[in-house]
Amino acid sequence: MKLIKNKIYVLVLLGVFIGLSACESYIEEDIFSDITSENFIDENTADQLVVGIYSNLRNVYKDYGLQFLGTDIFTSKGEVFSFSSTNDYFDLNSGVGGSMWSRNYNVIAKANTAINRYENEINFSDSRLDDKAYGIAQAKALRALAFFNLAQQYGGVVLELDEPNSIRSDYARSTEQETYAQIIADLEAAIPNLMDAPETGRFSKRAAQHLLAEVYLTRAYSSFADSSDFATAAALAEQAIGNYDLRSQTFDQVFDYGNQVNPEILFAIQYGNSGDAADRNNNKHSIFLNSVNDYPGIARTNPYGRSDFGAMPTPFFYSLFTDNDDREQATMHRALIANESVTYNSDFGTDLIVPGDTVIYYPKVALDAAELADKLNRYYVYQPDQYLFGVPANVDGAIYQYSSNLNRTNFPIFKKFGDVDFDESEGGSRDTFVFRVSGTHLLAAEAHLGAGNTTQALFHINRVRERATGVANAYATVTIDDILNERALELAGEANRWAVLKRTGKLQERIGLYNPHVIDHGAFDPSIHLLRPIPSGELELSDGSLQQNPGY
Repeated sequence: MKLIKNKIYVLVLLGVFIGLSACESYIEEDIFSDITSENFIDENTADQLVVGIYSNLRNVYKDYGLQFLGTDIFTSKGEVFSFSSTNDYFDLNSGVGGSMWSRNYNVIAKANTAINRYENEINFSDSRLDDKAYGIAQAKALRALAFFNLAQQYGGVVLELDEPNSIRSDYARSTEQETYAQIIADLEAAIPNLMDAPETGRFSKRAAQHLLAEVYLTRAYSSFADSSDFATAAALAEQAIGNYDLRSQTFDQVFDYGNQVNPEILFAIQYGNSGDAADRNNNKHSIFLNSVNDYPGIARTNPYGRSDFGAMPTPFFYSLFTDNDDREQATMHRALIANESVTYNSDFGTDLIVPGDTVIYYPKVALDAAELADKLNRYYVYQPDQYLFGVPANVDGAIYQYSSNLNRTNFPIFKKFGDVDFDESEGGSRDTFVFRVSGTHLLAAEAHLGAGNTTQALFHINRVRERATGVANAYATVTIDDILNERALELAGEANRWAVLKRTGKLQERIGLYNPHVIDHGAFDPSIHLLRPIPSGELELSDGSLQQNPGY
């Protein structure tokens, strides 16, 4: 079972994090013991400081905009002439995306508190020194993860490494090179003291090796790269893969709701159905959905969820799946099924829809006129060229609009993050996978390609492809575009797509080719938009010490 999450509730009960003020009336009314912020933390309770870092990661990995929008495989969920600054880079400014900054710095603050208390304030007995080292290792690894999330988006950031004990405004950014050096230092210090097979939900040694591989790989493309960065990244990725055979589970099995704790998952943000609202508050199932409840026969409470993110896959994404790729069936719904009875007045007359009926069908390949006319007698069909634009179909010279979908975009919705335990107010209880071994193989492929080892790059990309298609050695040659396409198929909605395109130097090229809104009216400028704007609120609080990125 997901053991770590049970410890999170202790934080709420005891108010463990020092520096956060509590309501005095609450303290006066609900004191149950002599526990105080000064005497609560000892070697027996110190782990609660570490658990608190994990709980703060939940908000980090529910922040989707800067990860997915404005890429080749995801675009704004609006008509092609609609505007979205994050997606189209039109009027992108310092008021956009501030939650990415604040949420990661919340993790860093919690990590700094834990490290300081472990190192300087908690007296560990000789028999508990391993616990001390393990707690510090987890805190440093999670701090590195948060700093890396920030560095990919903003470049050099504020390297705050001390416990927050006072209000300050003199924060200044370090260089990007210094930021990466700190991330690497944290991870290299953490890895020796992390566990190979820790309690479920903890950051493992292999997860840290995966992260460090990606850090070195990202630095390898930079102006301050070390000549061995690609090779170092490849070696770390190999270590993180270990002896796990990707073919031991199908892609569908990996995403089975009942199989969330499985050996392919190196690290996940955990949720559950304990009844606690914070524990059951993952909205991952609601991204890359349209407003399915606007379709007749699909109720507001339905098996798919309520759309909670303004993005959709691009036509290019759908085109990547070959006929023999098992990932397509596990990734998306091409047919939506009714879950309520309704009488619906359509252009074809009065229809009675009952639970179990197909309501909407999104064919992979466009149907010819005869096939389309036959299916339209039974349910509504959106052809591949109608997903994005809300364009009505033309059948035998007549125009039919098949849906009252408020977004006027109709597309195969995501299935891979589907939940079975959610409602509109609390979200869901599915875990969010952060690192999977299949992703580690693709890191290894990219790193080996960068290091000039094409043989090993082919081995790793082919291992991922083989599981999906059953075809061994499907790639005879490999390019960075092959790896990016395979990452799209394997890791869509999981890995930070924007950061991957940025590091490989492919962002401008691929959005210009494959993002419909960018093609129509995009304003991407590589001298500006390869970095995100520092949030305006942070600049205002810094009294001028925090400098904005160029162009914003």
